[in-house]
Amino acid sequence: MSRLIALTCKHYISPREAIAGLNAMHEGFEGSTMGLLLRDLGGPLEGMKQAPILSGIFSTSALKRLDRFMLQQGYSTKYKISFRLSGTPPDGTPRREVYLVRAYDCPADHERLSPQKRCERYMRLELQKMDGYGREMTVFSFWPDTIVIKEIGNPADLADYLDLGRRDLHSRIIMAQGHQNTGPNANLDACHPVFLQGFATVANGENTALGPNHEFLASRGFSGYNGFRPGSGVFTYALHYSLEQLGLDIGGFKHIVTPLDDDQLTAHPDAPFLTHLKHACRQLIIDGPNCVVGCLPDGTLFMTQDRKKLRPGVVGGLAGKYTFASEVCGLDAVMPERDHRRDFQPMYLDTAVVGPDRDRLSILSQKEPLLFN
Repeated sequence: MSRLIALTCKHYISPREAIAGLNAMHEGFEGSTMGLLLRDLGGPLEGMKQAPILSGIFSTSALKRLDRFMLQQGYSTKYKISFRLSGTPPDGTPRREVYLVRAYDCPADHERLSPQKRCERYMRLELQKMDGYGREMTVFSFWPDTIVIKEIGNPADLADYLDLGRRDLHSRIIMAQGHQNTGPNANLDACHPVFLQGFATVANGENTALGPNHEFLASRGFSGYNGFRPGSGVFTYALHYSLEQLGLDIGGFKHIVTPLDDDQLTAHPDAPFLTHLKHACRQLIIDGPNCVVGCLPDGTLFMTQDRKKLRPGVVGGLAGKYTFASEVCGLDAVMPERDHRRDFQPMYLDTAVVGPDRDRLSILSQKEPLLFN
């Protein structure tokens, strides 16, 4: 079991709020790894919304190689966050040489590129192979207005060690996961979130359909669908595929990963389309149990469940600030002032959604007509 939390707020908030929510749910995970996604950034990065930001972990020698490579590509450093590490690493946390968060000025031809070409360029650089460096260079994301931080260890200890309360890490959107390790050793490969071109997910559960999911996505001919570690990475890739390549909305994504039974489909107002979608994307059906929290490029957050609904999840908040959490105690730690009567626990037909305006919580049901029709 892992524990998830995501916050979206009209004012800038600290990653420590998310960590406090994870810490309240600590009995649900062992604290083997921590993953953080920060979007809609504040502090010095607030005025650099279009600058791509590279997040990762590097050795000193690998960083020098990165610097040479980025200069060759026409990228120069615009702003960097230097992590002031407090003392020795927490128990189980490796000693790293460089935690990197760096915003870049783009090459001269950047403004002439279409949005699609810019996305392709960012992804190509993110996936660039640095032969001979292996684990000395680990890139989590390369995208504007986005920071991804991952590390092995207990989230509460890592918050102190990495000084996550600092102002230049404040943001309006935070997603976090405290991982329960299921292998022999904790490692970053198992750490969420998984990020791709503005899409991100954190998940709690078992993706027992990983094989078919992986096979389908790998056959799409899109280089971004690679590196299926952790297995829940397929949720991010399936989300990207649904919205970017098929042109669906979040409701369409839900129908792809957890389609209705045939008898329910017959009664649906979009039955012909959804029946075709179910058969065409059958290999993307997830077989859990899984609770998935996701973020879209426009800042929309959502929570959904698969049909087994055996993983906890709850959403609550007030206009201007909402929190998605695995457990009510995590929600209480972040937003004790909310109206508890309005908390919502999505069932298998539901998708709980808070848009970028952060004004309301909306509940989409698979029984309703698709929004794009």
